Amino acid sequence: MIVGIDAGGTLIKVAYTKKGEVHFEKYPIAEIEQVADWVNNLVDCKVCVTGGRSGVLVSLLDQPAQEMVEFEATHLGVQVLLEKAGTLEDAYLVTNVGTGTSIHCIQDNMQERLGGTGVGGGTLVGLSHLLTGVTRYDEIVELASRGSRDRLDLKVKDIYEDKEPPISGELTASNFGQNLFAISDGVTKEELLAAVIGLVGETVSTVSVQAARQCRSSTIVYIGSSFIDNPLLKEVVTSYTILRGSIPVFPDNGEFSGAMGAMTALTKKAV
Repeated sequence: MIVGIDAGGTLIKVAYTKKGEVHFEKYPIAEIEQVADWVNNLVDCKVCVTGGRSGVLVSLLDQPAQEMVEFEATHLGVQVLLEKAGTLEDAYLVTNVGTGTSIHCIQDNMQERLGGTGVGGGTLVGLSHLLTGVTRYDEIVELASRGSRDRLDLKVKDIYEDKEPPISGELTASNFGQNLFAISDGVTKEELLAAVIGLVGETVSTVSVQAARQCRSSTIVYIGSSFIDNPLLKEVVTSYTILRGSIPVFPDNGEFSGAMGAMTALTKKAV
């Protein structure tokens, strides 16, 4: 059995082979000891660990485990997932939206980190809680799906009233930039949460589109745990990326890229 584990700041993602098939599992980081117990009870297995909490996980294991640099593991995992989907290109950008966001350029099978932003899934959950008191991720996403950003976000076309704007009028000029003082008492949780997801999605896609110009590619591959069961975030990122002139790609099981890369690295060594 070959196991790849990506121990991140919020979630632990696991990819493993069983009877020739690849399986995926995810757990909250609070269950890191349970994940270690599961690995310790496996017989005749090889383990590779990556991610920010990989050192903590390795210290809980009773058996030797290889460690892999997170960026390299993610690069390899994305490559495998894109190849499997038949969409692998020579050059593309990878935007990994986890607790925060990390952006990488892939060219000629080499990866380079171009930067990132502290805006990501952690921002989504943190701001949502501060503004509405809602803490559970699934509840945030469900409520946001029923909300509208129209009364909260200021669009370019709102500024250029009765005049043709020099850029797309559908671009957001200011997140939460409408006259909120006039409506603050009547704003709903659904509206606030939709606006938070909009802010995160637009920030991530804007930074990505700008970075893609350095990568000689218009293709941006979006991965990360923030897209799990979050169709609204995916919709915001998709529409904004296209609006800014790039092509968004969301590979199946993209949130498991790090774990997939760690597992693949062991698979290649076993061949």
